[in-house]
Order: sequence, then structure tokens, then C-alpha cells
Amino acid sequence: MKKSLIHGVVAGLLSGVAGIIYLNIYQEALGVDYGPIINKGAIMGASVMGCMLMTLGYVALIKLGKQKWSGWLNILIAVLAFVSIIGPIGMSLPLDIEYPELFPGLVVPMHFFPAYAFLTIYPFFKQTNKS
Repeated sequence: MKKSLIHGVVAGLLSGVAGIIYLNIYQEALGVDYGPIINKGAIMGASVMGCMLMTLGYVALIKLGKQKWSGWLNILIAVLAFVSIIGPIGMSLPLDIEYPELFPGLVVPMHFFPAYAFLTIYPFFKQTNKS
């Protein structure tokens, strides 16, 4: 359990850092400022929360002895990452924000960062059922 918790936190932090770096690069390259809508704290918090939810899924599989189902859990994680982009694509931005059409290009990729981070470092934290 402790190893899974560490996995979720580390993946969340990595994902959050990647999101913040992407935010800075995107805004600097395109000369936009979405600071009133999205901030670094929100990116970090959402990343950690997403990875902790994934951790709960893996912990549940371990507790139930169903680790063979991890492939299905990975598919569910990918599907949920795709579903999560519906919100930012349909979001109405305040009228005073310049270039609102560029906003989805910023936030849509970030919705995949937690899954990428979590699944990328999973082999380093993989637990086996010792029965």
C-alpha cells in the first residue's frame, strides 16, 4: 500500500511539473496569458488527484487479487483521459481573454499527462501478490 501511495504521489508531481513547464512554454511561444483561468496550483492539484485516483484503482486490484485485470484498468484510464477533454473543449472563456481559440491547445494535452506519468513509472513501483 505504501509503495502504491508513493507511486501515485511521484507520478502526480511529475505530471504537475510537466504541465507547468508546458503551460510556460505554450504561453510564451504564443504570447497568450490564461492566468485568470488556469494556474500552476490547479495544474499540480489536478495532476496529483488524478494520479491518486489511478493509485486507488491499482490498490483495489491488488486487494482483490485481480492483478491480471491491470490491462483493463489501463484501458479505463485511457478512456477517462479522453472523456475528460470534453470539458475544456466546450468551455466558454470570459470575453476579455484574448485568443480563446488557443485555450484547448493548452489544456487538452495536459489531461493526458497524469496517465502518461502514472503508466510510465508503473514498472518501478509494480507490486506482486505474494501468495
